[in-house]
Amino acid sequence: MLKGNAIIGQSGGPTSVINSSLAGVVDAAVRSSEIDQVYGMNYGIEGFMNEEIIDLGNQPEHILKGLRTTPSSALGSTRHKITDEDFPKIRKVLEKYNIRYFFLIGGNDSMDTVNRVEKYCRENDYELIGVGIPKTVDNDLFGTDHTPGYASAARSNVLNVLQAGVLARDMKKVDQYVIYQTIGRDAGWLGAATALAKKNEDDAPHLIYTPEHVFDKDNFLRDVEAVMKKYGWVSVVCGEGLKYSDGTPVSASQTKDKFKNVEFGAMGGASVGLNLHKMILEEFNLRGEFQITESLIMSAMDRAVPLDLQEAFECGQEAVKLAEKGETGYMVSMNRVSNDPYTIEFGKALLSDVAVEAKPMPSEYFNKEGNFVSGAFLDYARPLLGEFPEFVRLEKRMIKK
Repeated sequence: MLKGNAIIGQSGGPTSVINSSLAGVVDAAVRSSEIDQVYGMNYGIEGFMNEEIIDLGNQPEHILKGLRTTPSSALGSTRHKITDEDFPKIRKVLEKYNIRYFFLIGGNDSMDTVNRVEKYCRENDYELIGVGIPKTVDNDLFGTDHTPGYASAARSNVLNVLQAGVLARDMKKVDQYVIYQTIGRDAGWLGAATALAKKNEDDAPHLIYTPEHVFDKDNFLRDVEAVMKKYGWVSVVCGEGLKYSDGTPVSASQTKDKFKNVEFGAMGGASVGLNLHKMILEEFNLRGEFQITESLIMSAMDRAVPLDLQEAFECGQEAVKLAEKGETGYMVSMNRVSNDPYTIEFGKALLSDVAVEAKPMPSEYFNKEGNFVSGAFLDYARPLLGEFPEFVRLEKRMIKK
């Protein structure tokens, strides 16, 4: 077997459970007979190239334990896109610290980084085992049933829409609509989850729009009008990545990041939620509001799902198990065995199949109109997110004299 040191990095956006995965990798790596020292990248591959390396193997026990319930990215994150010029620098640092095990916790772009580093080393006679650990609140990685971080962020969304919906329902004589915008550049998993807030037919949300469907303004306004006539108010959930038929973002954002992804929300200087708000205002002259949470749902430990934290930790451990067996060029995956009882099995997915491209929601997870989810999606999501509070309503028995 290959003997040497291990390096772990985190990249991309944070989650409530990413540090639990870090703790899982460290926990397994320090017990491995194949791994000598366990290091961490300070600010991802960018910091690694500058030799900003943290000793993880000698961290106090209370810190490693505390990581399992600490949000955000303890190592520091980055969105650096590696170039061909970076590879000689990366190899130099790998050799200097005798790093033979390379772990990265992240999403599509992070898996691309692991894939390219592992491939470069393989083609240039440097023995390196590269394994990716899935992380993204967007839940848009191929090769796995779901991703650590999704359930907790989705739960946060559900609670926001649930409680904002109670407020909007009771205030409908003042504000007639509420728009809730959630992150999700290419896939609607987070927005779709808010359907779990609905217990009664008139509960929020009433309409859900995701990037899987082309946005049509006329259809949207017809949907809004129909709900307004039925309930006297409307709750709309939208994904930040909505686009028109010609590919133009509904947000009107033109800003792109280093990976050529359109920046939505504050970074893009534009907002889907604000534009939908304007459409309703201009068409119906109604009073309403829009809500944008951005990164708040990505780092809310008070709303983290215990199952999510546990699976994140186990994904970190599974990555080390793969590496110890000499399995390289893979991402740890979770495969669902059953919904009731909820059961998964850990597996592996080729990094080349996971990298860069996002996994959209399948068509069977939507209703035929494309403005809400189907029962199949609810069956998928319920085991992941746990139970939600139920609120009472007054029995409005009007007194007449």
